[in-house]
Amino acid sequence: MTFKELDLSNQLQYAIEDLGFENPTPIQEQAFSVVRSGKDVVGIAQTGTGKTFAYMMPILRDLKFSNQKHPRVLVLVPTRELVLQVVDEIEKLSKYINTRVLGVYGGANINTQKQAILQGQDIIVATPGRLYDLGLSNALKLKSIQKLVIDEVDVMLDLGFRFQLMNIFDILPERRQNVLFSATMTEDVDELIYDFFKNPQKISIAVSGTPLDNIEQISYNVPNFFTKVNLLNHLLSDKETYNKVLIFVGFKRTADYLFKHLEEVFGSETCVIHSNKTQNYRIRSIRQFDEGNNRILVATDVMARGLDFDNVSHVINFDTPDFPENYMHRIGRTGRAEKAGKTILLSTAKEQEAKEEIETLMDYKIPVLELPEEVEISNQLTEDERPREDREQSKNRTGLEYVPGPAFHEKSEKNSKVNLGGSYRREIAKKYKKPKTRGDKNYNRRNKKK
Repeated sequence: MTFKELDLSNQLQYAIEDLGFENPTPIQEQAFSVVRSGKDVVGIAQTGTGKTFAYMMPILRDLKFSNQKHPRVLVLVPTRELVLQVVDEIEKLSKYINTRVLGVYGGANINTQKQAILQGQDIIVATPGRLYDLGLSNALKLKSIQKLVIDEVDVMLDLGFRFQLMNIFDILPERRQNVLFSATMTEDVDELIYDFFKNPQKISIAVSGTPLDNIEQISYNVPNFFTKVNLLNHLLSDKETYNKVLIFVGFKRTADYLFKHLEEVFGSETCVIHSNKTQNYRIRSIRQFDEGNNRILVATDVMARGLDFDNVSHVINFDTPDFPENYMHRIGRTGRAEKAGKTILLSTAKEQEAKEEIETLMDYKIPVLELPEEVEISNQLTEDERPREDREQSKNRTGLEYVPGPAFHEKSEKNSKVNLGGSYRREIAKKYKKPKTRGDKNYNRRNKKK
């Protein structure tokens, strides 16, 4: 099927043609008529299959022009980066449509966002926390919402947004269409659907754990962190092959540590994002990587979840994720829109069990390659890799267990004073010759005469 065979408006068709797309992805094709029907929809599809267009094309197809100030469509996503991306995608699709769209998220001035809302909006894209704050402040009226879209809902629940979601549901009108998209169907997601959706129609494109056919997967067994760094330096030195590389790590600390070592070799070609970075820094890193100004991006799982980067040549898993589903989300950053992609998994001996769980989930054995001869096997270990007895102890403690005891010094003179109560007050009265009876004018006058 081509986009011309979908019942798109001329304005949407023009926008699709400008983007150079000819064929919808399976999720876009199957979701179009279901979302347009007005029924509640649950879509399960791997990342990189065009879910944003899948729900926005039918919504924009039927969104009539209106001068009303209050929004009619609400899209909830888990991170600020996804807010910016979804807004950008909507603006591309609505290039020839008079549609007002606004993204709101934490970390930005809420008063500026309130003023933008008061100008009048058709579509609001938001993170749950900031939307809840705007709803409580009464700056955002949600009673006119006709369609609610929750994208990457499994990540939202993992990030602890369940409380905000429950409260948002309470202030939304009951008569609305609910559209939910997720890469995985967890128990929490299933419970959310059961509680708030009315006979939803499910669209499942790929079972969670099914590797995308257009992604080539390989792996290396690597003894330690610094050997992984040496392998990365060797691979990334081939700039023609590794022209746009996304490197995943599990923790913010690891991201900073790896970035520091890569920056020493590749300089300004490298950038990093994680939640401890400022909003401007994160936006700049994403933009520079997406536009090709930076060749290498180091990222944590949550930060890059759902982000759409064009033409990522390789996804490198610097560590092996503990949860096999996270591996699927990672590799979905390449091979997007049915393009070819390549992924590399680096695993130490301790990570082999997690790797086996990934292979079990996918029902696929990831080929293992021998380390290139040029890669030096490092004997240097990180603090976490050293045996417990060899780890550096804090210089503020001895090797013995610290047991607090009584103070060993005498109290200073000023701290040795005791409360003298009334006698102390009498001494002060003598010193400053205070009257024995307060307010006794005659007593005070007699003393002055003497």
